[in-house]
Amino acid sequence: MQTIPPSQNAKRSVLSVSDLNREVKHLLESSVPLLWISGEISNFSIPSSGHWYFSLKDARAQVRCAMFRGRNRSVAFRPQNGREVLIRARVSLYEGRGEFQLIVEHMEEAGFGALMRQLEQLKAKLNAEGLFDTSRKRNLPFLPTNIGIVTSPTGAAIRDMIHVLDRRHPSAKIEIWPVAVQGQGAAQQIAAAIEKAGRSGRHDLLIVGRGGGSLEDLWSFNEEIVARALAASPTPTISAVGHETDTTIADLAADLRAPTPSAAAEIASANAAEILQRLDQVQRRLHRAMDNQLKHLSQQVQLRRNRLRHPKEQLLNQAQRLDHLEIRLVAACQQQIQSRKSQLDSASRAFAHNLPTHRLDNSRKQLIQLKGNLERAIQLILQRGSDKLSHGAQLLQNISPLAVLQRGYAIVLDSENCAIRDSSELSTDQQVHIKLAKGNFTAEVKTIED
Repeated sequence: MQTIPPSQNAKRSVLSVSDLNREVKHLLESSVPLLWISGEISNFSIPSSGHWYFSLKDARAQVRCAMFRGRNRSVAFRPQNGREVLIRARVSLYEGRGEFQLIVEHMEEAGFGALMRQLEQLKAKLNAEGLFDTSRKRNLPFLPTNIGIVTSPTGAAIRDMIHVLDRRHPSAKIEIWPVAVQGQGAAQQIAAAIEKAGRSGRHDLLIVGRGGGSLEDLWSFNEEIVARALAASPTPTISAVGHETDTTIADLAADLRAPTPSAAAEIASANAAEILQRLDQVQRRLHRAMDNQLKHLSQQVQLRRNRLRHPKEQLLNQAQRLDHLEIRLVAACQQQIQSRKSQLDSASRAFAHNLPTHRLDNSRKQLIQLKGNLERAIQLILQRGSDKLSHGAQLLQNISPLAVLQRGYAIVLDSENCAIRDSSELSTDQQVHIKLAKGNFTAEVKTIED
């Protein structure tokens, strides 16, 4: 039997690298639930974007983690390399490099002691602000006809509360504000539901609670955002979290604390225990229909949420890519600076071996020598000029009329002091002036001879 090559009997489905990474990321994020992971921090870094990047490791393995700025602002301590932490994260993939990573939603110091320390710090802060003062507590309404309940729509707590309210106060209208009571974003959902219920103005009383659990399970009700929402609620509130031995910050911020969700329902219906018992069956049918409808709607919402890819994820991917590019750019700049520094060091060493001081010394000596030569040349020129001047003065002295007078001659001047050179310029009885080498006198012409 002849074998047909795969290229001839099947059409190949070819993915690009980007498509492959995108599909793997979607598969990881949609199939792996939110996880709690403990480990030691290493390679911790904070780029200018404010996001946190680090590795979480134990003795045998490590995994890369990213905690974006919007999340890390709520961390109550400063992470450091070597610190043991507990994180709540979802599994993802950095598409730009195809690297497996964890997107951290929450971080806390590892161990029960760290949680208790964080709880006490927040409790002291809110108490100092007066959120727990008894003067702020309000009385619960008498016979509430509309009761809002903020809790999980699928937990045992809501079933217990509705069962008690159906039995003791069947005429009361119950409106459930479904929220997640633990896990990612639970505190934000609880606070938002409290605020929306208060703004609606429909309720006489609001019950906020859940069933029992560990400290970590109840932690959403120890968050500051929930305490502030309870304190700001315009509707009187009952906090019913866990069992009687559990006390949360929500219990302190609410108007009244009930030891359990069932006890909260009993408190809310204490004044209607015997009223309208005949509506019990109708109320229970309504509850079942509402519960089924809420479950159906919750499933539909969850289904659509899983299919929807929020633009925020794309922005975070781009932000992470920019952070990695920034890290590479900084490293390249540092390498370039180091290279230039090495070149400068080499040039400095070469310059140190070829200092211009010797050339300056030689130039200085030449300048001194030239200065001496110039001074001697100027002196010689001045001497020669002086000699010429003396010689010229002597010549002038020799031809000076005064020198002639010194030899016994005289100069005859007329009345206008003009020299008389010829006897024809004279007349008899003319007054003339005779200038001698020393002194002068006036004479009168008596006789003229040619």
